[in-house]
Amino acid sequence: MNTNTPDTAVEELDVLVVGAGFAGLHQLDRLRKLGFSVKIFEAGAGLGGIWYWNCYPGARVDSEGAIYQYAREDLWRDFDYTELYPGWQELRRYFEHVDGKLDLSRDIRFDTRVESAVFDADANTWTVRATDGHTVTARYVVLCTGFGSKPYIPPIDGLDRFDGPCHHTGLWPQEGLDFTGKRVAVIGTGASGVQVAQEAAKDAASLTIFQRTPIQALPMRQKQLDAAAHSDLKKGMSDRFARRIDSFSGFDFDFLPKSALEVSEEERRETYEKLWEEGGFRFWLGTFNDVLFDQAANDTAYAFWRDKTRARIADPVLAEKLAPEVAAHPLGVKRPSLEQNFYDIFNQDNVHLVDLRETPIESVTETGIRTSDTEQEFDIIVLATGFDASTGGITAIDLEGTDGQTLREKWSEGVRAHLGVATAGFPNLLFVYGPHSPSGFCNGPTCAEIQGDLIVETLEHMREAGLQRIEATAEAENAWRDHVTELVGPTLFDKANSWYVGANIPGKPRQMLLYPGGLPQYLDNWRRSASESYSGFVLS
Repeated sequence: MNTNTPDTAVEELDVLVVGAGFAGLHQLDRLRKLGFSVKIFEAGAGLGGIWYWNCYPGARVDSEGAIYQYAREDLWRDFDYTELYPGWQELRRYFEHVDGKLDLSRDIRFDTRVESAVFDADANTWTVRATDGHTVTARYVVLCTGFGSKPYIPPIDGLDRFDGPCHHTGLWPQEGLDFTGKRVAVIGTGASGVQVAQEAAKDAASLTIFQRTPIQALPMRQKQLDAAAHSDLKKGMSDRFARRIDSFSGFDFDFLPKSALEVSEEERRETYEKLWEEGGFRFWLGTFNDVLFDQAANDTAYAFWRDKTRARIADPVLAEKLAPEVAAHPLGVKRPSLEQNFYDIFNQDNVHLVDLRETPIESVTETGIRTSDTEQEFDIIVLATGFDASTGGITAIDLEGTDGQTLREKWSEGVRAHLGVATAGFPNLLFVYGPHSPSGFCNGPTCAEIQGDLIVETLEHMREAGLQRIEATAEAENAWRDHVTELVGPTLFDKANSWYVGANIPGKPRQMLLYPGGLPQYLDNWRRSASESYSGFVLS
């Protein structure tokens, strides 16, 4: 639905929310009920945020659908996903269900990409301009752009010369693309690369996967859900939602309160087997509590993963490339993907692997891809090359603060954002799911609701106290950055070049972009600030 209307005058709002995914829709519903004048600007033509843009074959959520939704019973009681891990079509159906219940679209301006925003220090308002020229003023701007809204397209020579379809998974054509009988190239083996490869392998005449670093994918354990399964799920939903707030990652499970090295080899093996069979992220975020901290403990988990994975790959040369004897990096310090049959497809005659560390891509031609040792022809090229994560969707907007500096310029040497929600020099600008918040370490809807509620409470406090301006202090944002650095120091995360630390984007400063202390510790910090009259912020 497109609710855009012709521009007549500059609209004045209490709050402009940018993005109509889980976070943005939660803000709209909560703020509207509290009497704020609020609207959403959404770049896409429909609801869902990432689930509008990510419509490539195989795109699906890597959290169980039961808790990959809002915790409100009036929304989940009469909605059912048909699969344990729903695909993008199901997510779109869910957002239509939410919209039908809450009547959100009437306050959303679709096909409206925010281009710039300038803060007026005299009026304490933002003037926000979209690419189509539509302009509003708002007391507050709440950015809900997500951590994966700016696709990264690598500067491969000749990419624009290719004659066939060539699409990034995050910019997939809404009408779809048929792989049947085609020669398909997939560049990248992150989450989207795994998912699209599994689908292409079914129908493509040939599928060539270009791998730089092997993905440490975990078993999804996908299931179709019938009426009996839905009934069983509904019985435990309230308890599952309640458990999220007490777990590191906002799921309904957490790390085990024991070390991988303090138990017997037999108990360790039994524990890994149980987590493996349960599937999903449990082998990553429900495992022994030292696997992401201690290299020896991590080695035990990697060896288990490696042996399970290699047993599925017939060719020993391919097995070594996909699940090497010696880990390319510690298990879990890059975000794992969930797979259904990714490793099995390499036993098919139509699937091939190119190791980019041995034979890098030199250029794309009109008809295919040239590497350092050969040239292959393709009909379709898929760029599964990831995102300028966490900060990219924010800095894509020309946000000009109180001193004329843009946020892009301020963060050019590294992120500074107090509590992961605000940065000095940019009053009344707040982020949900932003850098230095739990974001990418947290179940998405959990973060959207819990962090989102904290921001709503802050805006409500501002209104009730007759205040018009809130701004993080430089001292507080520097202290929060140091806190994030201190927390990540004892972990193994710096041993991988991941998007967690910005290493996938050339020139991006290397730093942990997420809050690594877990959701409960994050909430403790926020509540402490709020109880101290929002320490770390200047309210005026």
